Amino acid sequence: MSERFFLDTNIFVYSLDPTAPAKAQKAEDLLREALDQRKGFTSFQVAQEFFNVAFRRFSPRMSPAEAERYLHSVLVPLLAVHSSATLYGEALNLHATGGLSWYDALIVAAALQARCDVLCTEDLQHGRKFGSLRIVNPFI
Repeated sequence: MSERFFLDTNIFVYSLDPTAPAKAQKAEDLLREALDQRKGFTSFQVAQEFFNVAFRRFSPRMSPAEAERYLHSVLVPLLAVHSSATLYGEALNLHATGGLSWYDALIVAAALQARCDVLCTEDLQHGRKFGSLRIVNPFI
C-alpha cells in the first residue's frame, strides 16, 4: 500500500487467530507492510482493545510475557495517536454527524489525526469516506 494507513483492532486480533487462516494471513501481511514501510499507524485505544481481547478471549490467553514482546515488537512502532481533548472533540463531532458509535468515532478520529488515507477495518462500511480518509475492509 503506497498510502498512509491506520490499523483497527481486528487486524491485530486476526493476525494471531489460528481459526481464520485466510484472515490471519491478510492481517499478518498488513502488519508486516506497516512495520517495514513505516506507513502503518494505530492508536493507544487500539492497543488497549487488543490486549483486552488477548487476555480474555484468546485460547490460550496471551501471557504477560507474550504481551510484553508483542507490545514492543508490533504495537510500539505503530503507535501514533494518544487520547487527547482534540481527539475526543473530533470523535464527538463524528459521533454526532457521522452516525458512528462512540468507539468507531474514536477510531476514525485517530486515523484522521494520524493523517492516514486509509482505515483498515471490517467494522465500518467498505468504501465509506470521511473527508480524505477511505474505509477499506481488507478481508473482502
